[in-house]
Amino acid sequence: MTVLNKKIRVLRTIGFLVFSLLVLAGYQEKDKSRDFTKEGLFTSGIEGPAVNRDGLLFAVNFEREGTIGEVNMKGEASLFVELPNGSVGNGIRFDKNDNMYIADYVNHNVLFIPQGSKDVSIYAHHKGLNQPNDLAIAPNGILYASDPNWKESTGKLWKVSKEGFELLEENMGTTNGVEVSPNGKTLYVNESVQRRIWKYDIDPSGGVSQKTLFYSFEDHGMDGMRCDNQGNLYVCRYDAGQVVVLSPDARHLRTIFLTGKKPTNIAFGGKDGRQCFVTMQGRGCIETFKAEHPGRNF
Repeated sequence: MTVLNKKIRVLRTIGFLVFSLLVLAGYQEKDKSRDFTKEGLFTSGIEGPAVNRDGLLFAVNFEREGTIGEVNMKGEASLFVELPNGSVGNGIRFDKNDNMYIADYVNHNVLFIPQGSKDVSIYAHHKGLNQPNDLAIAPNGILYASDPNWKESTGKLWKVSKEGFELLEENMGTTNGVEVSPNGKTLYVNESVQRRIWKYDIDPSGGVSQKTLFYSFEDHGMDGMRCDNQGNLYVCRYDAGQVVVLSPDARHLRTIFLTGKKPTNIAFGGKDGRQCFVTMQGRGCIETFKAEHPGRNF
């Protein structure tokens, strides 16, 4: 081999290594989050991210428990409202008319704030709840609520309307994250302690049937979940510091690595509906990353 050929071979090897490093760096950038808000703006109880049609992001427990914070697209946060009567929020959802629903785990309510208002009222109440935790809203406007009993590692599942809470299932594991598929035909519910995700068929009245195991993890808990418009399910992996993306047929598509270890919930927003916002317990902030598809409500 001539000296020239040796130099060409060395240069090709170096070029390949540089290319590989650039590809790896791009992959890591794609599958890592960055901070969207400053750390510590929210309490360690930060939960319930939700984006309204004006692109504003909301999450519970801004600066102190019992509040809801509003975050603009620059990541600047301010107080939106203080909940009355000692209520403390958890999950938040918006309906198609931009009305806000908040799971109030202290007073066993789902609270309601009309679009364009800061007036808080009780949408539904049930004294028999453990603590309404996460909410999901179907395309037809029906609400679903998880209801964990953390002490007993059990939980319930409810349908929620103006008429009140309707029990769909009890004696479950520790129910937490809950979500509806884009076509409104499937309900997903996870059990944090048991590390299982269940799916149900939804009938026209909002009832559920045909419960089947969708996915299970060998370690770490789960919290909030959201679907993109392709039906892929984004699952917050509490203590793992990850968001895992699962296809509608339960294939593991992607893992996003977070700075913090305790993601509590996730929402879609941004200009194209592809920006994900993850609330981080412990850090008291919101991290963000880009999804491949918009959220199902965009």
